[in-house]
This record gives sequence, C-alpha cells and structure tokens, in this order.
Amino acid sequence: MYSSAVTPGLADVAPSGRTRLDALARWIQDVSYADMDDAGLAHLAVWVIRRMRISVIRFPRFGERFRLETFCSGLARMWAERRVTIAPEEGGEGRVEAVTLWVHLDPTGQRLAPLLPAEIDTFSEAASGRRVTARLRHPRPQAVVDERRWTFRHIDCDLAAHVNNSAYLQPLEEELLIEWGPEPEQLDVEIEFRAPAHPGEKLVLRDGRRRWIVGDGETHASILLVD
Repeated sequence: MYSSAVTPGLADVAPSGRTRLDALARWIQDVSYADMDDAGLAHLAVWVIRRMRISVIRFPRFGERFRLETFCSGLARMWAERRVTIAPEEGGEGRVEAVTLWVHLDPTGQRLAPLLPAEIDTFSEAASGRRVTARLRHPRPQAVVDERRWTFRHIDCDLAAHVNNSAYLQPLEEELLIEWGPEPEQLDVEIEFRAPAHPGEKLVLRDGRRRWIVGDGETHASILLVD
C-alpha cells in the first residue's frame, strides 16, 4: 500500500467548490505513478490506462484534506489492475473509490511488453494471485440520441503527445455543470480508452447513460454512467 496526501486546490474544483472529475482522474494517475517511482520501477516500463472506474460516495470539496491510498489488486502477463481510495484525513464521509486497468508497454511506449520479474515480485503479494483481463466491455456507438462538438487543446496533451486520460472526463464535467441542475453529491462513472486522441475537434455522442468521444474515424473513449 502506498499513500500520499492531497488537498483540492483552486484549479481542481468547480465554482461550487466540488472537486471536478478530471481532477480526481489526475490524482489517481499521479498517486499510481508515485507508487511505481517509490518502488524504483518507474524507469522500467510505460503504463497506460485502459479502463478507469471512479465511484464517488461524496465529492471532495475545496480546502478539505484527503489521504490517497493505492495498491496493485490484480496482475496478468501484460497488464495490471490498481485500486485507489481517496478518503478524508480526519475520517468521516467523503470517500472516492477507483479501479484502474493499466497496460504495460516497453520503455519507449511503442509496444506491449510482458511484466518484468522485478515488477511481479514487487506487486504479486498485494495482487494475491488475482488475474485480470484487458478486454473492453463497452459497445461502440450505435443508437445515438444527440451529439455535440468538443475541442481538445494542445495543453491537454501529456508526455506521450496524446490527450491525457484525465481530459476525456472534461466533456462529462461540462455536462454536469450546464445540464444537470443541482450538482450531484454522488456519481459512479466508468471510462474505457480505445485509441489515443490528438488535439482538435471531436464529437461527443450521447445515448442514455452512455457517452462516446469520436473523431478522425476513431472511437477514442467510451463513458458509462453506472446505475
């Protein structure tokens, strides 16, 4: 188990003081990398997120102090699952639970690669023999009720020169602010990443509780609002 502290800042929250979904996704990514770095493994491979589920019991709010805890909860030949808990430092309500599926690439980030012995030795005890699969679960766009345009900016890109995973939640966050009326206190959302996106205009397709981000003939990501 690796842990660190975080306090939602001005750039992390909506006007109401509620921590935004894209900020939660950044925290999840950052504490996951910090765990690898703390274990001395960060230089061995590039890990990219295939799927992320964020279950918000109560949204963190501006100025509150939280503890992030993470551990490896499953392994396979070329991917691994990780769990993250975001909870108030002083206890009480306000937890966020996240499960992420990470794909293991070689150090150049260009191709899939099997986990290395050092990585398996480090995380196998926490994984407790649990095996995971990287198979996608969301359908491709079918009966689309409506669509709207969305533009990813160059400043949304990360070290891989692709749109960072956290930015894919910005269209849903915009929807929460504009269309949902009173902001939710709880939310359960799962996002799958299918194809890397570059800056530029995309379409956000919507059908009930499903969303897809598409562009250039690709489905870049799919989002499910879990009942």
